[in-house]
Amino acid sequence: VLADEPTANLDSATAYTVINLMKKLRDELGTTFIFSTHDPKIVGEAEIIYTLTDGALQGTEVKKEGRRG
Repeated sequence: VLADEPTANLDSATAYTVINLMKKLRDELGTTFIFSTHDPKIVGEAEIIYTLTDGALQGTEVKKEGRRG
């Protein structure tokens, strides 16, 4: 699933409901989510972070090992 700022216009509680749903779908169905955000709290929930500056990849951070088989 590709999502452009899926939590941008949500209050904090609803944003975390969406993030938790994404995690549940990842764990139960193996769904991969690629999404953009400017919210540092939401970034903190990601397993892999790709940082872009002026449209160019500036770095990659792997925070947790993926759940691939």
